[in-house]
Amino acid sequence: MSGRPRLAPSLLAADFASLGSETRAMEAAGADLIHVDVMDGHFVPVLTFGPAIVKALRPHTSLPLDVHLMVEPAEPAVEAFAAAGADLITVHIEACPHLDRTLRRIRELGKKAGVALNPGTSESLLEPALGICDLVLVMTVNPGYGGQTFLTDQLRKIRTLRERIDARSLSVDVSVDGGVNPETAPLAIEAGADILVAGAAAFQGGADEYRGNLDRLRSGGRAS
Repeated sequence: MSGRPRLAPSLLAADFASLGSETRAMEAAGADLIHVDVMDGHFVPVLTFGPAIVKALRPHTSLPLDVHLMVEPAEPAVEAFAAAGADLITVHIEACPHLDRTLRRIRELGKKAGVALNPGTSESLLEPALGICDLVLVMTVNPGYGGQTFLTDQLRKIRTLRERIDARSLSVDVSVDGGVNPETAPLAIEAGADILVAGAAAFQGGADEYRGNLDRLRSGGRAS
């Protein structure tokens, strides 16, 4: 990893009645990606966004739309989100019995492919897929709800993945999602995270505060 961490504000913490303006405000504040948490009410308890929301958001930003599919099964949903305008599609290893095929399909659709790991899932299961993905998303909370506390025992997993990716000279980003705030962000960055997904810590205080929020999240990162 080199340079400052990239920030992906999660729309799960945005004002749902104003998603377009919230997205534009985050781009103006210096966000690097926009993270869209898709939950199906089955793989996780909550029901959130679908492809129609991603399609509606697409004209509002030039930033990559980072779509995190917390759905099971994941593979049938990939094509619809790709067509809607997602740039990066992340699926959960726990929801993909044929992970290799799913990742290859995402890439065939011209999108970057990511794999997410729940806290209880070993990073060793991902080893065969590291060469065919663009991003690994380490969940530092159990997925399904915003506002949870960062699980510090996941720092070991971040470090291990960073070491394995670097040892193979792979171009794979490590992203961290869950409980990221100005106190936990430096821990994730030190462990090897390239991308920080932040919800409440990014969106708190309204649009006038967003740039300051993002600056505080980046403050633990290396200089560009």
